[in-house]
Amino acid sequence: MRPVAVAGVGLTKVMEHWKKGLKDLFAEAALKAMEDAGTEDIDSIYVANMLGAPLQGQLQLGAMMASALGRSGISATAVEAASAGGGVAFHEGVKAVASGYSDCVLVGGVEKMSDGLPGEVYSAMAMAEDQEYTAYTGITKMGMNALVHRLYMDRFRVKPEDVAMFAVSSHENAVGSPHAQYPFRASVDRIMASPMEADPIHMLECAGVGDGAAVVVLMPAENVNGGVEVAGTAVATDAYYLSGRRDILTLDAVKGAATRAYGMAGVSPEDMDLLEVHDDTTIMGVLSLEDLGFAEKGRGAAFAAEGKTVRSGELPTNTFGGLKARGNPLGATGLYQICEIAMQLQGRAGDCQVEGARVGLAQCVGGLGSTCAVTILRRV
Repeated sequence: MRPVAVAGVGLTKVMEHWKKGLKDLFAEAALKAMEDAGTEDIDSIYVANMLGAPLQGQLQLGAMMASALGRSGISATAVEAASAGGGVAFHEGVKAVASGYSDCVLVGGVEKMSDGLPGEVYSAMAMAEDQEYTAYTGITKMGMNALVHRLYMDRFRVKPEDVAMFAVSSHENAVGSPHAQYPFRASVDRIMASPMEADPIHMLECAGVGDGAAVVVLMPAENVNGGVEVAGTAVATDAYYLSGRRDILTLDAVKGAATRAYGMAGVSPEDMDLLEVHDDTTIMGVLSLEDLGFAEKGRGAAFAAEGKTVRSGELPTNTFGGLKARGNPLGATGLYQICEIAMQLQGRAGDCQVEGARVGLAQCVGGLGSTCAVTILRRV
């Protein structure tokens, strides 16, 4: 297996793109990534998306995006793994280059959530859970997060304000991010005063609806000067139902993917200089910190509340705002994270730069922890 590098990245601002469709957003980010990589010689494409079928009535996104880029004829594959789709697509792209099957792979994610009414969007998002056993009850993804959030506070005697501090940190880090959807500070008082989304989760503790696309170009490391090496990549799953898990406050898919990625990269959590973790709700950000190995179980909320996750903190986390403040265009989210880590390691993060960063980790989650992709990038 040959080493793989990120040769170029491209992304769009996360917002409600009323005048742009899936093809427009994907092509914009892809052209930026190819320009950044200094090549147009793409031999295969992977496209991550979650809601194209229910919201746009659109399938065949692989062939669609190949055609949009004028690359009809090459291999093009659509990938769906809910909000983990971007990370899973990246994993597949890395394998294609590492194996020698492909020499220049374009991996992108795209999502258009603003095309649907709120009820349509949340019903579509519920497709990440089992339709016969879970979704039929009417519980939303946010409702399931609320069950986990409540149990976490009860078991570990954690105050809601401490969990909310994860959102405070993400918003603090989003300030200065040119592609963030919500690049403003938010105090814990403001978050706790926002309307209740699903008790005990407040509106400002969860990601909003946004559109966007993010793309990376992957090549053999020997062909890339000054690139970012893919040190580790792994995907893992957990029991699909919360009731089937050994502990609903432990994300075994996250632990499994992280363990494999650390092993592949030959590193440990202590070697990470920065993180991009899945915080579509504050409780998911907290659990992610714990199950990736950066905080003891029950201490993730305190880790954020103590200021360790801000850009100037002990472990800069979600340095462009994360899902909460940068935005969460579902199928594209994992690739936004990877683009952001690559930008940080290359010293191209602008006002969001973490000085001296050499190794970074990106983690994205599908459903309520049923799928996880972990990527470790290293500056070479």
